[in-house]
Amino acid sequence: MCTRCSSRTRQGFTLIELLVVIAIIAILIGLLLPAVQKVREAAARMSCSNNMKQLGIALHSYHDTYQNFPVGCEPDKNSTGGVASSWGSSWKVYILPYIEQGAIYSKWSFASSSGYSNGANLALVSNITLKPYRCPSSPLPDFSPYSNTGSYKEMFSSYVGVAGGYNDAGLISTGNAGIVSGGGILFPNSKITMTSISDGTSNTLLVGEQSDHLRDANNQPIIGSFGAITSQGPHGWTMGANGWTTTPPSYGSGTDNRAFNTTTTRYQINQHGMANNCSAGTCDNTGNNIPYSSGHTGGANMVFADGSVRFLNNSTNLVTLVALSTRALGEIVTLP
Repeated sequence: MCTRCSSRTRQGFTLIELLVVIAIIAILIGLLLPAVQKVREAAARMSCSNNMKQLGIALHSYHDTYQNFPVGCEPDKNSTGGVASSWGSSWKVYILPYIEQGAIYSKWSFASSSGYSNGANLALVSNITLKPYRCPSSPLPDFSPYSNTGSYKEMFSSYVGVAGGYNDAGLISTGNAGIVSGGGILFPNSKITMTSISDGTSNTLLVGEQSDHLRDANNQPIIGSFGAITSQGPHGWTMGANGWTTTPPSYGSGTDNRAFNTTTTRYQINQHGMANNCSAGTCDNTGNNIPYSSGHTGGANMVFADGSVRFLNNSTNLVTLVALSTRALGEIVTLP
């Protein structure tokens, strides 16, 4: 009798056992993935909040230096303070030294043909990503796909200056791109002082998050002929304003009232049902009333004039949001 043949050693799994193991692994992955995604989004939201905290500190540092906040946007100026040429620079250019980008700022020309028409300026920022200006959760392209200045491509910034509220009586101008207010802090030719924020710095918005697409009623991104629609427009985060010699509602020598890289609050956070519509202030080149938005769940980060960063929910009603956008109307605001 062959004792070695009396039994066989079992090796491997049966097909059924293997399928059961695979099914269990798939279930575990299905359970873990949402948790991992939530952790990643929480980290991204915190990183975005930290970016905005840096912007708040930079704006306060600018105020400490010049005794006022920078302009929201402005045309280039000549030696006497008059308009030298159209489409100057935004507040994001003026605070570059305070976010460790003094090398760019030191070479930037504010004297003539800034904005989208100065090749020397644009070469300084073309295809460069500045971390404090970009939310990691943003679904927007890294760079604008549109340019009428050759190969220069400016990054999509995720943050916008708060110019004021749409019902800020006496400080409103309307034109070819919606309503622009001078009732906030960062608007054309602003230079607002801390002491003029009588509503209180903890009750007044300074910078808002705008890191998502403008979206239609089906929550689909609206892509215009110039690409994604944000307040920076197709010309980038450096773009200023045209022809303003005074603050709103005066147009100065120009008739084009677009105020790039700022927004006048007219809609709720992450509001859907929008359209590429200049009369509504939400057109692609560029509207003055494009809403605050984010890739985060349920709301967007906002910088207040005291430098603090708070997450405001989508459910924040428009009356409250507009009241937070103005600096001196005396509204009583209660946030959750």
